[in-house]
Amino acid sequence: MTRLTSRSFLVFVILIASIFPLNFIPHPQDLPAATHDQVSGKQGEVLVVTVPVQGDPDRVVGHLLNREIVFFPVGEGVYAGLLGLDMQDKPGRHKLMIQVEYPDRKERHRITVLLMKEDFRVQHLKLPKKMVDLDSKTLARVRKESKLLHHAFESVLPEPLWKSQFIEPVQGRVSGRFGSRRVINGQHKRPHSGEDIAAPKGTPVVAMNTGMVRLTMDHFFTGKGVILDHGLGLFSMYFHLSAVDVTQGQLVEKGQPIGKVGATGRATGPHLHWGVRLNGSRIDPYSLLKVSLDSTS
Repeated sequence: MTRLTSRSFLVFVILIASIFPLNFIPHPQDLPAATHDQVSGKQGEVLVVTVPVQGDPDRVVGHLLNREIVFFPVGEGVYAGLLGLDMQDKPGRHKLMIQVEYPDRKERHRITVLLMKEDFRVQHLKLPKKMVDLDSKTLARVRKESKLLHHAFESVLPEPLWKSQFIEPVQGRVSGRFGSRRVINGQHKRPHSGEDIAAPKGTPVVAMNTGMVRLTMDHFFTGKGVILDHGLGLFSMYFHLSAVDVTQGQLVEKGQPIGKVGATGRATGPHLHWGVRLNGSRIDPYSLLKVSLDSTS
């Protein structure tokens, strides 16, 4: 793994889809109060944005589309932040404002994010009527479980727990793609917010990276599942499991088994629904496999 240590760039961006050249600066001490560069990406992608810092700042934080991105140290004089572009973010130009906070001053960096539309496919599914047209009792259950899921994302670990590159939680055929516009029994539903990986029932499912078990569940839609908190607003989800092998609050290592493939909840057959949320954005889990960053803290 290569650490990001160069100070020769004002802002260097590793971008999954494309890279824009940025300005050179002669010395870190000559940093102006505000800087401006441009990057681009598609809906559902991940960017790794790094900024140079002097000394030991109190905090480095960015804001994009009302979402907060906390930056973390990755090398001497360099902080990085994971930036997720939500699957339904509005295409166009948006401003990412980054603030480096010191005890006696603040430095600002401004990056224009050119967000491009992704052409997501349409997927038609046929399910039992009772799994789609919910009765009042089931609807009340679904609403309660939805609140529990959203509450799980409200508590954020203040430090990154992940280590180096992310991994695929199970090997198999991708049967449901991220961002697919789903039509179930002829009814248009919400876009698919994860990747479905078909595999035999009982196949071990492993953690995509080190994290803390934020929630285990057995819900109507998701079936048996696990949510891992990897720190700084990065969560991964593993749904439709036949068994859950971890407990809430447990720290798990990258590659550690956390459950087994199943078909619980609203599922047409054995598979893993693998989802990722980053600072509130729903992103394609496979985009994370190209990201490799460690914190030095």
